[in-house]
Amino acid sequence: MKFEDIKTVGVLGGGVMGGGIAQMCAVAGYPTIVRDISDEAIEATRQAVFEGKWSLKRAVERGKLGYDDAAAAIARITLTQKLEDLKDCDIIIEAIPERLDLKQQVFKELDSAVKPEAIFASNTSGFVIQEIARDVSAERKTRFLGMHFSNPVPAMRMCEVIYTPESTEENIDAVRRLGEAGGKAVSMVKDTPGTYGFLLNRIFGAARREAVAIVEAGIATKEDIDKAMITGRNWPAGFFGSRGGIGREW
Repeated sequence: MKFEDIKTVGVLGGGVMGGGIAQMCAVAGYPTIVRDISDEAIEATRQAVFEGKWSLKRAVERGKLGYDDAAAAIARITLTQKLEDLKDCDIIIEAIPERLDLKQQVFKELDSAVKPEAIFASNTSGFVIQEIARDVSAERKTRFLGMHFSNPVPAMRMCEVIYTPESTEENIDAVRRLGEAGGKAVSMVKDTPGTYGFLLNRIFGAARREAVAIVEAGIATKEDIDKAMITGRNWPAGFFGSRGGIGREW
């Protein structure tokens, strides 16, 4: 699928993460359908997108988005519990819990429920994309990529696009340009079996292991390590203090 052919975005899984992805797409001008599994989950998504700390309402209050633009974005978002409502979406971005078996099962169901030309993308923070795509058709695997965002999505500019040996150049380009249309700085990553994490998490994890080794060796305290990284590298937070992340509001 060409980037220009992406007209409607589906988001599988809501809450803070999926809601943030939906918000990004809606602000970028795309009608966006968010599917989740219960009334409670739908309400959590509604809260995140419309009323939460990084919501459209807060964006207007902070002067980041005009009132009319926010109202237009709200009108583009549909919340549903019906899987069939995603059937005509041009791209589905999955943001369900980090369980490989669950992702595999859900994408297998989606493969037969969504039009064959649609792109599938997982927001996994580190599972191998080829493993997530294990049970979809051979043709769908050419349209299957990773699209990993940082939380909170409306505030963080990072997007990692992960491509597999089966991903076609056209579909890779479409996903990359969709991220850029959402205002993200896109980094391209080759899917690598036998690993966990792409760029952000692998590099941070390696640095954190070194920081822990320094503490255990008695070379410096946790507080001094965090202080050095925050003041020397302009990090918003260090390794050991409070920081944002999945399920957190910063």
